[in-house]
Amino acid sequence: QGGHGSMPHLAADPVTAAAEMVLGLQTMVTRQFDVFDPVVITVGVLRAGTRRTVIPDEAMFEATVRTFTPATADRVEVSARRLLAGIAAAHGVEVDVAFVPERPATVNDPVRAALAARAVTETFGAQRYVELAHPLACSEDFSRVLAHVPGSLIALGATPPGVDPRTAPMNHSPRVQFDEAVLPDGAALYAELALRTLGATATSAASSGNGIVGTGG
Repeated sequence: QGGHGSMPHLAADPVTAAAEMVLGLQTMVTRQFDVFDPVVITVGVLRAGTRRTVIPDEAMFEATVRTFTPATADRVEVSARRLLAGIAAAHGVEVDVAFVPERPATVNDPVRAALAARAVTETFGAQRYVELAHPLACSEDFSRVLAHVPGSLIALGATPPGVDPRTAPMNHSPRVQFDEAVLPDGAALYAELALRTLGATATSAASSGNGIVGTGG
C-alpha cells in the first residue's frame, strides 16, 4: 500500500522492507551456513518507485545464489523463504518469492582432471598449468555435461601480454580484453585431450578383452 512520503505511517512501505531483506540475506549466509561449505548471495537488481516523494506500492529485487552442494542449495531456499516471509510480516507487507534452479555445481572427475593436467604440462610446459587453490563460485552449464559424462572443466587464459591476470578486468567487464593468440594453443590442447582420451579408452578396452580397437586410413 503506497502513499505520500510525508505520511509514511499511512502506507505500507515496500522499499524499507526490501532493503531489510537484502541485508537480511547477507546475515543469513553468515549465521546459518558453514563457512567451509560456502554460500554466495548477490543482489544484482533492485527496483522501486518513480518519484522520491512517493511511497510505491511495490518493490522487487533479483539475486543470484551460488552453492557447492545440492543439500546446501535446498537449505538456502528454505532459509531464504522463511527469512523473507518473516521480514515482510514484520513490516506489514506481503512478499512473493520465486526460487529458480538454474545450474548444478560443476564438479570435475579426478581422473579426467589429472589427464588434463598432464596434457597441459607435457604439451606446453609446467608453467602453463595452474590449479586453483579454491573453487570458484561462477555458474557453469558444463555441469550438465558432467552429470552424464566424466570430464574436467579447463579455463584457457587469454589475458594480454604484460597484464596481470589477477588485476585484469574480468570476463563480464566492458573493459575486458582477450589475447586471440591463445586460440591455436586451445585447439592443440583439445586435440591432445582427444588423443589421450581415446588412447586411454583403447587401452582399457584391450585389457578387458571385451572388444577390438583398431585404426584405419
